[in-house]
Order: sequence, then structure tokens, then C-alpha cells
Amino acid sequence: MTQSKDVSPNMPKELVAFRIGAQEYCIDIMAVREIRGWTPATTLPHAPHFVQGVINLRGAVLPIVDLSSRLGLGEAEPTARHVTIVTQIGEQVMGLLVDAVSDILNITADQLLPTPEVASETTRQFVKGVFALEGRMISLIELDQVLPSFDREAA
Repeated sequence: MTQSKDVSPNMPKELVAFRIGAQEYCIDIMAVREIRGWTPATTLPHAPHFVQGVINLRGAVLPIVDLSSRLGLGEAEPTARHVTIVTQIGEQVMGLLVDAVSDILNITADQLLPTPEVASETTRQFVKGVFALEGRMISLIELDQVLPSFDREAA
């Protein structure tokens, strides 16, 4: 039995919803390894502006991406209320700093609307689409666009 990467029209897909400021976003739950409380990160010299630094996650070095900064919404000032969503795309493991996790959602492909044409090219690069749910507009993040490839940047 083969499994499609995209959402099928009738098969619900589980998403993790989270807040950055007043806006809600979501990512595929299959990319989420764990959700943890904020831990101060050790800064890295010459890291991209959206990389908060690194933390020790059970003996592994985990880069932390400030998702607010990465999406062009301004830098976060992390507090004990912030959370880190540990994600994995392929071999790459990364923590996403967000304000709070808000929900686990089940959506189908027909609920997902395309990113509006008025959005910038950069927005369309990060946002796969939007959907309305219970009076909320939630943007689906294209996670493999958000996570920088440190292998390419280091080369």
C-alpha cells in the first residue's frame, strides 16, 4: 500500500497548529518528533538571523529556528511560555521556536485554499495554503522551505 505525500480529498490529514503573535499556522504532524518547553539556546557566530542558536537534546545538537523571524514577522523574545517544536524532514532535525501550540487539526485537501495571489513570492514560498476553521484562518507552512539546509550553507 503506497501513501501519498499530499492530502487526499477525502482522507483527513493531521496537523499541529501553533501561534506566532495573533496568527495561527500549522505543520504536518508527521514531521513533528516532540514538543518541548523553551530552553535558552547557545548562539552561534555568523548564523543566519533567524537561527536562535543550538540546544543539547539528549546528547544531540539541535538548531533552533525562530519561526517568527524566519517568516519575516520580527524576532521573538523567548520566555518560559514559548515552546519548541522539534521537527524532522528527511535527515534534518530542527527546533521551531513558536509562541504556543494551540491544537491538533484534521483537514482534507478540499478544505485547503491556495495562498492568495496578493501575497508576496516569499510568502508563497513558505505558505502552502490557508484554510478557515471555526472562524479562524490558519496558514499551512511548507516546512521544507522553512528549514534551511545547513549542509549547503556550510559548503
